[in-house]
Amino acid sequence: MQMIISVRDLTKKYGDFEAVKGISFEVREGEIFGLLGPNGAGKSTTLEIIETLREKTSGSVTVDGLDLDKEPGEIKKIIGVQLQTSGYYPGLNLTELIELFGGLYNQTVKPLELLDLVNLRDKAKAKFKELSGGQKQRFSIATTLINRPKIIFLDEPTTGLDPQARRNLWELIQDIRSKGTTVILTTHYMDEAEVLCDRVAIIDSGKIIALETPDRLIDNLVAGGFERPKEVKKANLEDVFIQLTGHALRPEH
Repeated sequence: MQMIISVRDLTKKYGDFEAVKGISFEVREGEIFGLLGPNGAGKSTTLEIIETLREKTSGSVTVDGLDLDKEPGEIKKIIGVQLQTSGYYPGLNLTELIELFGGLYNQTVKPLELLDLVNLRDKAKAKFKELSGGQKQRFSIATTLINRPKIIFLDEPTTGLDPQARRNLWELIQDIRSKGTTVILTTHYMDEAEVLCDRVAIIDSGKIIALETPDRLIDNLVAGGFERPKEVKKANLEDVFIQLTGHALRPEH
């Protein structure tokens, strides 16, 4: 399978502190790739370097054959980056925001088609601040798709959402990937990584300590003699909550 991102011996230092300590990994075209790790592990720093938003100290990064050092402007054209929610003009509605971002990307956009993708057509005239948490996240993902990117980057996309909104967002991310877009995400939620990610890199203290499919990482742990102290049930409380609150019956509003 084609590699769309290649990172080699990447380091990032802030004075004497080394946030990223010589990590290497590759992302395959069309996969959902997860970067997992505790706060301060170096996940976001690594993403921001690949996104051309932060300078690296050393190492090499190529994105779809483009060298980060030589062609950062070309890389920007083929990636979509989820903005922090503070980046939206409060006076504009969703349609106007999409048109604004389209202008920034020099792209002709069809706002309603984009809002359809993320199930927000009925909110076209709403202001960003009027949306629920899940709707805000879906809209921010819609903005990553404006320039029809080959790769989108999602930094902890479901933090703070209720279980139903999280599941809705998972379905959206899987749908985006099914259309051929490569997705790279960071998350604190291991269940999220297990459901979504084809492969995960676990980062701790600036180093990758494991890189594999979630299934294989779990199988390796079990093969080493690990046993959960509690009997594993066929469902969990989150499944109960979603079943009772009608996940299948209604979209999130």
